[in-house]
Amino acid sequence: MPQPTPSLDLASVDVTSLSRLAQGLTGSEVLRISGEIRALITKGDPVCNLTVGDFDAREYPAPAALLDGIATALREGHTGYPPSNGMLELRQAIVRFLQREFALSYPVESVLIAGGARPLIYGTYRTLVDPGEAVAFPVPSWNNNHYCNLVGAQPIMLEVDRDSRFHPTAEAVRAVLPRIRMLALCTPLNPTGTAIDPDVLAQICRDLISENHRRAAAGQRPVFLMYDMVYWALEFGRTVPVTPMSLVPEIAPYTVMLDAISKSLASTGLRVGWAVGAPAVMQRMSDFLGHVGAWAPRAEQVASAKFLDDAAAFAEFRAGMQSRLRERLTLLHDGITCMAAAGHKVESIAPEGTLYLSVRFDLFGRTIDGITIRTNDDLRRVLLAGAGLGVVPFQAFGLAAETGWVRLSVGAVSVQAVRDGLVRLQALLERA
Repeated sequence: MPQPTPSLDLASVDVTSLSRLAQGLTGSEVLRISGEIRALITKGDPVCNLTVGDFDAREYPAPAALLDGIATALREGHTGYPPSNGMLELRQAIVRFLQREFALSYPVESVLIAGGARPLIYGTYRTLVDPGEAVAFPVPSWNNNHYCNLVGAQPIMLEVDRDSRFHPTAEAVRAVLPRIRMLALCTPLNPTGTAIDPDVLAQICRDLISENHRRAAAGQRPVFLMYDMVYWALEFGRTVPVTPMSLVPEIAPYTVMLDAISKSLASTGLRVGWAVGAPAVMQRMSDFLGHVGAWAPRAEQVASAKFLDDAAAFAEFRAGMQSRLRERLTLLHDGITCMAAAGHKVESIAPEGTLYLSVRFDLFGRTIDGITIRTNDDLRRVLLAGAGLGVVPFQAFGLAAETGWVRLSVGAVSVQAVRDGLVRLQALLERA
């Protein structure tokens, strides 16, 4: 005779029972906003979802050869644990890829594979930064404030604006270099979609080297640069990417460069990323990530190695991705620019690549559809409720100031959805 199911009292444990770190964690603002949009879509409301930094496979399918390679690798028995630092064939392929695409020569010991760029960013923080040490990064930027919290680092937020293409100036970085353990840069940048000026990047690298010469003379540990370039292949204006090492080779020992197939190959769910840096740094980062099981799936690694070695296939796929992204981003930018020309208080930065467009709505103090806009979150709610337009305010990326700037992402929308969203936005602005 089946036993009665016991009643489990789980309410006696609440958040106060957890560690201080867990109690203070803040969840992803982007995921929270995306949840609201999914609820509207489920109800059948027309929504142009410009929130998620992800790809809808119907609009941006991953390379067929990569997917076929994964299936083949699985059939061949690649279902076990991979080496904790990555499959040798993929690490060797990355060495060849770096030489071919970036003209950079690294030994295989400099390459570490993990389950996407995310654990590698966390691993870089953990490997290089002790609790209480400072990390400088631009705001807005993706998740650096959260990573500082996770490792107990002191965040030094460098507020950036349109004048510097939303990247820190060399002067701003120079002012904080003596106080920091790591500088975190990403270009092209999430959330703005803008790329750093190569001359500015070169000067930052030279200043960092000078700071490390000073520290070496004083017997102090160096400052490192974490350089996230996961969006490099989606930059429209450059065929050959700019890297710190190509500009200032002496920066190489102090740089951890991060990349992945997630954005360049529209493969966010396949979880293959890599870090490149000094072998001593990569070895300790590998040891750290090995303890948390952050490796990329074995079959995906095997297939990625083969695809990245195919220069023609990579170039063809890159061109197709850029074409689809440019079509949607340009459509949005042109539509918003026309609305600005008609007298509406909006502006947009011409797209430079990635999935993202930076747009500013100067609507503070106005009441639209019964909502008075006082904050960026008010603005977000008005755009969603009144125009079916899902956007992410720059506050979700560490910026405190209420500026009216928001991120629009085109990874999950069709061209027609963008057109329809612009029509609804035009109608909303005419009601403002």
